[in-house]
Amino acid sequence: MLPSVREPIIPFDPPHIICRRARIAYAGEPDGKLDKPFWAQAEPVSDFHDIEGDSKPRPLKKTEFRMLWDDDYLYIGAQLWDDQIWATVTGRDEVIFVDNDFEVFLSPKHSTHRYYEIELNALGTIWDLLMDKPQRDQANRIIGWDVRGLRSAAHVEGALNDPSADNRFWSAELLIPWLPLRECEPDEVLPGRLAPETGECWRLNFSRVEYQADVVGGHYVKRKDNNGKPLPEYNWVWAPTGVIDIHMPEMWGYLVFGDADTAFIPPENEDIRWALRKLYYRQRNYGAAHGHYTEDFALLRGADEWPVIPRIDVTPSMFEISMPAPQGRIYIRQDGYLWEDGV
Repeated sequence: MLPSVREPIIPFDPPHIICRRARIAYAGEPDGKLDKPFWAQAEPVSDFHDIEGDSKPRPLKKTEFRMLWDDDYLYIGAQLWDDQIWATVTGRDEVIFVDNDFEVFLSPKHSTHRYYEIELNALGTIWDLLMDKPQRDQANRIIGWDVRGLRSAAHVEGALNDPSADNRFWSAELLIPWLPLRECEPDEVLPGRLAPETGECWRLNFSRVEYQADVVGGHYVKRKDNNGKPLPEYNWVWAPTGVIDIHMPEMWGYLVFGDADTAFIPPENEDIRWALRKLYYRQRNYGAAHGHYTEDFALLRGADEWPVIPRIDVTPSMFEISMPAPQGRIYIRQDGYLWEDGV
């Protein structure tokens, strides 16, 4: 029996971004600076929130990102305002969120399985990994996976690890080639095409991990509680998940690859997908509490309104819930995987 899961405390209302095709080519090697004419093509986005949503205090420090794309790369630029700029992790694929960091989450599909995570700190150290599914669903972190051909850099406006400096912000550039981002979906990639088609929609999130720090002996030291343990970090994100867990792709924002005139159109059947996701949360929690799953919709429905009545099938260790859609059916199972007929 799989463990219980946390249901978000916020409404389902993901943000969206239209990622515009670059008209000016990126020139040279990345240096982490966003003052290039290339980045002027992208609208900056700085609407970040606490990971649990706006019932919690808004972020204390500003974070901004920009995105562009062309046939070769997905381009991401980030700027993190901070008067304390420090980093300690130097090795590729070491755990970076022990430092303040910036994190990117990309999912080409809407199933919540098989997505990519890229983290970096102010040193420019990279941790990239492939998640076969979210951690709540007993994930495998494939840390040996790399973004082959990644070009990246970080820049510090101030001085790294120097409390006496006039620190303003640190920034980063990520140039992500398409091939590694297509490794999980070979059947959907047309021969000779790796870049998205105009209008293609992925799921996306950004996270900023920020620790409180004090200056001790001329060095930054994480602030501790009365028991001598570091205080929990802040988790500031673009798309709140409603719980302290970034690994909830169903709550991430929508990334639409577009041109100058592309408008956002929500994916079809999102109301049905979200209804199935709520039943997944509740069925998992019912199973964890009772030692078995239930076929009784009345025990799972709560006070919500439902677009259609689901079909619920259970075994001693598994369940499958489905709802009809305008074309076919949409399904979800005990490990959170969501799919449609013919997909």
